[in-house]
Amino acid sequence: MARIPIPLDLLTSRLNLQDRFASMRSGSLAGRFSNLRPLSEFLDVKRLSKPANFAEMQSRVNYNLGHFSSNYAVVFVMICIYSLLTNAWLLFDIVFVALGMWLIGKLDGRDLEFGAHRFTTTQLYTGLYVIAIPIALFSGLTSTLFWLVGASGLVILGHAAMLDKPIDEAFSGEAV
Repeated sequence: MARIPIPLDLLTSRLNLQDRFASMRSGSLAGRFSNLRPLSEFLDVKRLSKPANFAEMQSRVNYNLGHFSSNYAVVFVMICIYSLLTNAWLLFDIVFVALGMWLIGKLDGRDLEFGAHRFTTTQLYTGLYVIAIPIALFSGLTSTLFWLVGASGLVILGHAAMLDKPIDEAFSGEAV
């Protein structure tokens, strides 16, 4: 059976993902959210419409992902918070690991003496992960991650595809 080559670089080059993520890494967190667009512009129902064809949808997605990137980051964070609040075991596991690592870090490399027993930091980290990994698997970590990717992709890409460009931007790319 012959393999069908899928040109991933052709698909990803059209969305210009490399440059989008490079700009996210270079700035600070405050600078990243400094260009939040107002809700009236982000949720403008007058500009919602079905794209006529794939080229128009691609043009809208490219424009809206760049224009509303900070708003989409906030939407993603809100979906993450919702998924953590609805999965108590996963929230407990994340708090348990964070608190455990913080407490082990407070030892500054010294051993923990608990009664007659002495525990090294390596043993403490191993014990932390021996407890945390089964809890993460029990909590449905993989299904939560897949749900998070699917839900945020549907909401963000759906919004980006359905929201039409402003009138001044719609005609800026056309040759006269």
